[in-house]
Amino acid sequence: MTAYERSRIMLRFADLLEKHTEEVAKLETWDNGKPYEQAAKIEIPMVVRMFRYYAGWADKIHGFTVPADGQHHVQTLHEPYGVCGLIIPWNFPLLLYSWKVGPALACGNTVVLKTAEQTPLSAIYVSKLFHEAGLPPGVLNVVSGFGPTAGAALSSHMDVNKLSFTGSTATGKIVLALAAKSNLKPVTLELGGKSPFIVCKDADVDKAVELAHSALFFNQGQCCCAGSRTLVHESVYDEFVEKAKARALKRVVGDPFKMGIEQGPQIDNEQFKKILKYIRSGIESGATLESGGEQFGSKGYYIQPTVFSNVQDDMLIAKDEIFGPVQSISKFKDLEEVVQRANASSYGLAAGVFTQNIETANTLTRALRVGTVWINCYDIFDAAVPFGGFKMSGQGREKGIYGLSSYLQVKAVVTPLKNPAWL
Repeated sequence: MTAYERSRIMLRFADLLEKHTEEVAKLETWDNGKPYEQAAKIEIPMVVRMFRYYAGWADKIHGFTVPADGQHHVQTLHEPYGVCGLIIPWNFPLLLYSWKVGPALACGNTVVLKTAEQTPLSAIYVSKLFHEAGLPPGVLNVVSGFGPTAGAALSSHMDVNKLSFTGSTATGKIVLALAAKSNLKPVTLELGGKSPFIVCKDADVDKAVELAHSALFFNQGQCCCAGSRTLVHESVYDEFVEKAKARALKRVVGDPFKMGIEQGPQIDNEQFKKILKYIRSGIESGATLESGGEQFGSKGYYIQPTVFSNVQDDMLIAKDEIFGPVQSISKFKDLEEVVQRANASSYGLAAGVFTQNIETANTLTRALRVGTVWINCYDIFDAAVPFGGFKMSGQGREKGIYGLSSYLQVKAVVTPLKNPAWL
């Protein structure tokens, strides 16, 4: 199929998805527990935009003519891998579907996609829309199953030429090992995080509080890049803590299908119990519980928006990825200290910096060992902006032009030239 025809199919699919926003958003909320308004007004439009973005790239992928030392014509070809195994998580099922399927198809690959066992519905539904848009049978295949069975089979398969996985660091290591033990297929990994949100002494505290709240509590705290280490300068620390507590107490928790709800239930009982265990650990280790700390209500996997202050770096709530609505607030004295502490984590996915000083922003931007730094904003996921981590937060990049390279191989072609008119 020509690249132009691939582009047209992807654009038709984006139009169909936009038309079916209501049904798809309901499936995401039904599967995941996230607020319907969040799914319908934020996430599905982002998915549509991502497919339109990569549809635009499909017929603009090409190699180069390379000058050589000697009488040779050299060109590079950018070729698809062939069969790509894509494994998506449960926290943002369709968003990650678009981050992987979009560039994979734009580059001319075929796909076997494994959904998370907790959230299989939306990917199946929208893949049917892809066929309605004209995608040939066999190009996009969806497998619902568990990681140790379906995920392991996909990672180990000798006819899969490329893997892309989003999930926990522990599982990412298993995927990478299985890929290495089979046919040494290349692997893109977007893994866990413990991202610092740094509030400097010159920050507008009210704006910083609201941004830090959103950075942590969005999607029930179930974000790989959640700003889960809130580091606040000592001169504004007390004011920040009081206002962060007040904001958490105002957060609206409840039935995710109701309008105005900010926080729904956690994904399942396992995650629910894990988060409550971390909250108990924070209390037992001496952190100050400012708000929350318990189940919200008596039914469902709802957790009160929880805020800890006086958090020390050796506490589990400061080191581990909790993946829940638990904000940990610590105090720092100067930039040198906060850079050292921010970089001490084994993760390196993202960071937020809140300051009005451009020199401070520039210093932290270059010093932080993370894949994304948001200055006076957070969770900006434009289709053109690459995303991925340093250290144990993964390898490779998704989205933007950088996302294309994950699904293309480069081949050099060298041809002798006889009596060339020029070199």
